[in-house]
Amino acid sequence: MGRTMTVQGGRSLYGTVEVPAAKNSVLPLLAASLLCGGPVRLEQVPRLSDVEDCLGILRAVGCGAAWEGEDVVVGGPPSCCRMPLAETARMRASVLFAAPLLARLGRVETALPGGCRIGARPVDWHLAALEQMGAQITQAGDRLVLTAPWGLRGTEICLPGPSVGATETVLLAGCTARGETILHGAAREPEICDLAQFLNRCGGKVQGAGTDEIHIQGVGALHGATYRPMPDRICASTLACAVAAARGWITIAGCSPSLYGPVLDVLEQAGCTVSRTAGSATVGRMGSLQGAGRLVTGGYPALATDAAPLVAAALLFGEGTTVLEDRVFEARFGCAEGFAAMGAQVKVEGRTLRIRGGRPLRGAAVTACDLRGGAALVVAALGAQGKTRIAGCEYIARGYASLGEMLTGLGARIE
Repeated sequence: MGRTMTVQGGRSLYGTVEVPAAKNSVLPLLAASLLCGGPVRLEQVPRLSDVEDCLGILRAVGCGAAWEGEDVVVGGPPSCCRMPLAETARMRASVLFAAPLLARLGRVETALPGGCRIGARPVDWHLAALEQMGAQITQAGDRLVLTAPWGLRGTEICLPGPSVGATETVLLAGCTARGETILHGAAREPEICDLAQFLNRCGGKVQGAGTDEIHIQGVGALHGATYRPMPDRICASTLACAVAAARGWITIAGCSPSLYGPVLDVLEQAGCTVSRTAGSATVGRMGSLQGAGRLVTGGYPALATDAAPLVAAALLFGEGTTVLEDRVFEARFGCAEGFAAMGAQVKVEGRTLRIRGGRPLRGAAVTACDLRGGAALVVAALGAQGKTRIAGCEYIARGYASLGEMLTGLGARIE
């Protein structure tokens, strides 16, 4: 049975909330732990279903992986090359475990990864990069077998586009490969910088993360380390959009506003008050909102694709028109059906969501069909009148450990 959440709308939000560690950083770090010869401790990790699936993969390939309070500890070298089908099929990030297993064992058997239904997300670029580094790949249906009988070797790789996942795969493959890997066209997201910093903490030699050209000098082996992942800029964006929808004033602590600056800029343009410090942002809305015109997502530092549904939910309450185009995924706005059920005037045209905002929204029965779209339905429900019942909240649990509790602590009424 799927999870449900009931939101009583019309209650303003007030208070201070601490941003947890980023799911989009924790998952690659767990994959990277496979490269380490000693134990890895990741501090203050949120208990997400995607994290639990990663721990399941680590245990299935022979590693110790356990919670110690709020930390995750991974230890022991992998001894099995077969990744578990269930966890792999549920989660897009499972593809990141292939390169470290290939590097350690010379072989990995896996399946095509799953994840949210937000559009085609092929792994071709991951596999092509690994082939350039010496991997041999065979596919039978949705099963993949990768072998590197002579090990991985450094080379020069040009990505067709700035893919975050493919960039992470090259970092993970190149760290212990023979020689130097030079990656052109790399994605520049902060989570990639976080992965590079962790790899370097463990003895790796990665330079240029955060630019479109990364140099990776292969080393013989990595050692373990204790590391605290970066804060979750998408969770911070969710909280900022929540107060924009519901009204009130909240301080979002523990996350630099620069990490989600485009979201704060849009909300400020729409009529919110935003004040920034080095490690926090205070976002308030007391009066009316305005539409934001045309917005386009892209790679960092542009407006993040993951934030697009959240921004859309806030701007349902803005007078005038907003047009949101997502250039990363072609089916990003599955949440539009739920918005419409609440009374919003929205229309999806290909990759674009058109909003004619300012109409009062009412509670309704809606269903989350992906992670960020599900969170966007919660944001919209906070500003609607009456109760909204959201089904499919297992999607939300993939990326938010306790979104309901977090918002309840700010004054929301959520069951």
